Amino acid sequence: MIHFTLMTLVPALLLSPLLGDAPGSDAGWGTPHVAQADSAHGDTLHSHYRVAVARFSHETCTFCPGGDTQVEDWLVMGELQRGLDLLDGGGSYVQGFVDRARDYGDIEMIGLSSPRGVFGGSSRSWNTEETFDYFVGRMIEELRDALPVDGVYLALHGAMAVRNIPRPEAEMARRFREVVGPDVPIVAAFDLHGNEDEVFMEWADGAFVTKRFPHYDAYRQGDRAARYLRAVMAGRYTPTTATSRPPVITPTVLQWTGASPVMDIMERARRWEDREPGAYVSVFLGFPWSDVPDVGTTVHVMTDDDQALADAIAEDMGEFIWRVREEYASGAFPLPDEAVRLTREALDRGEGPAVLADYWDRPGDATWTLRALLEQEVDGILYAALSAQPTLDAIWEADLQPGDPFVGEMGGYTGEQAGEPVELSGTLRWRGSRWGYDQVAVIDFGERSSIILVPAYQQVTTLGAIRFAGIEPDDYDVFVLKTRVHFRRGFDETGYAPTIHIVDAPGDWFGTIRLDALEYENVRLEDFYPYGGRR
Repeated sequence: MIHFTLMTLVPALLLSPLLGDAPGSDAGWGTPHVAQADSAHGDTLHSHYRVAVARFSHETCTFCPGGDTQVEDWLVMGELQRGLDLLDGGGSYVQGFVDRARDYGDIEMIGLSSPRGVFGGSSRSWNTEETFDYFVGRMIEELRDALPVDGVYLALHGAMAVRNIPRPEAEMARRFREVVGPDVPIVAAFDLHGNEDEVFMEWADGAFVTKRFPHYDAYRQGDRAARYLRAVMAGRYTPTTATSRPPVITPTVLQWTGASPVMDIMERARRWEDREPGAYVSVFLGFPWSDVPDVGTTVHVMTDDDQALADAIAEDMGEFIWRVREEYASGAFPLPDEAVRLTREALDRGEGPAVLADYWDRPGDATWTLRALLEQEVDGILYAALSAQPTLDAIWEADLQPGDPFVGEMGGYTGEQAGEPVELSGTLRWRGSRWGYDQVAVIDFGERSSIILVPAYQQVTTLGAIRFAGIEPDDYDVFVLKTRVHFRRGFDETGYAPTIHIVDAPGDWFGTIRLDALEYENVRLEDFYPYGGRR
């Protein structure tokens, strides 16, 4: 039997089964709205529950260029959301929770000031400690003003990286715990790419993680979190948790849940949940481009006051992941020249349209695949999209208008791994605002080809996202996308693109499956399979 890390947590942060006991008298702790228990149903009689809701989500690529992420980078996409603005517009994780909570009719929600998202998304590097403190500090201040509360719901990601704060989400839970005290349950929803070890569960009472990539179930995990939190607040569920950490690390391109073995891992988690009422099983597949100590694969289990069951599930899941580790952590993809050649052959056979996915290009400015397409004289290309802020600036400074001729270089801004800039000549089809950016442009070039220029990394996942500026996807033969798995939502799982090639990088750079090319400072790669990690 493989011996992996198994952490059992029986926190003192549990509610009394009847919620009839008042919390401690420590200063600053809120007193929940507790009434007498309904002995017939084990439910606490409440006029209503008050729940604080907050969101702070970032998938941080600590190896990406561009410098540390500052407060102002989180405000480019808009001011902080608070109150109904957050509750009604906070994204799927929040909306799933809010809709279920409203269905109950007895939950009052307090939306704490939360950032919408960071400019550049998952292509942005380390958040500064000051940035983290600024936003979490705002939340904590508003939480204190809102006391007493009966519960806390956090919509997180799990792969945030912050200078000098090794485990940001766990630290966020700890700071909330300091305010609400030991008896108020804290529950969070996460992305399966999160890096979360057992520390988060030392401060929180529940974690709900997406089981599908693409993340079709983000709304569902928010919904489940609301059901769970209300059961805990009502004294009908006593959180008892266990965590296992099979020592396996994988790049996200290998984490598609539409294929084995990841599909089997998630199905095993669902099977446990179906077999054991009250069991919740979550799997973090991890995000290796965050240089943080809790990187890698983690399993979180919650049961209703059954430690033996929680331990057994965590151990079983960890053992299963270890058994399928070779396929889970392995993959090989064609380089740009070969991928384009294979695409040409597929189009000649009538097997189009085709997708070429530059899975590794997190900044979004790499030109290797575009150059290969041009050199092999492929027509009918829609390139969606290339990060090209300097080119956009030039278009706006020259005040080019749709229909004007365009000649210029683009791409290749972030060094050797991005390749050389490519010069294109054509016509400006469209310029305007899109995807939250003030500057987006579409250039028509060559024979039936177009390229979308954006200020920062933009991942296109559906056909609807590119139906603008008169673009009709059916007019193109080849789609070049900066994406790993999310594109499968619109191009693969719909059956739209018969030919799909994940395109590898012509070098050992960050973002590739070759994680040993990374200069980790907070991670010992040899502790993980396939670079070591044997137990």
